[in-house]
Amino acid sequence: MKQFKGRPVVAGKCEAEALVSHGGFNTLASFQGALQFGEIPILGSKYKQTECDDQNNADLYRKPMLNKALCLPQTIGSTTGGMVLYCANALGKAPSCMLFSEHIDSLAAAGAVLSAVWTEKPMVTVDCLGDEFLSYVKDGMKITVEEDGTVTVE
Repeated sequence: MKQFKGRPVVAGKCEAEALVSHGGFNTLASFQGALQFGEIPILGSKYKQTECDDQNNADLYRKPMLNKALCLPQTIGSTTGGMVLYCANALGKAPSCMLFSEHIDSLAAAGAVLSAVWTEKPMVTVDCLGDEFLSYVKDGMKITVEEDGTVTVE
């Protein structure tokens, strides 16, 4: 067990299973299928589970993101990133929390804050957890986030 201290962008408490990306997280590419196709039965169950659709992210591709503690260095890609995060959360297709090893970018921060203001279930978001955090955490580990930005990894 190890603890890391970050900066709460959207404060809150959260417990979830870790899902780790060591590369930049392309928000639009990752959530596109879940948001575009919803729960159309003909497409199978993958969209119900909010699987990552970004084929350029080998760490996350085809892994379910719903209710996970998404651990990542930063987001990359489209300027729609903030709105995508807000929409994913509003539709109940978001991770439980987003944990950034680096400083959060303004687009991801906007999406996290919009979710906190406009939805009933804020997506806890913490940044500045450091490179050691991303090196230590592995898929499936238990993550506990406290309101002060303390993240415990077991």
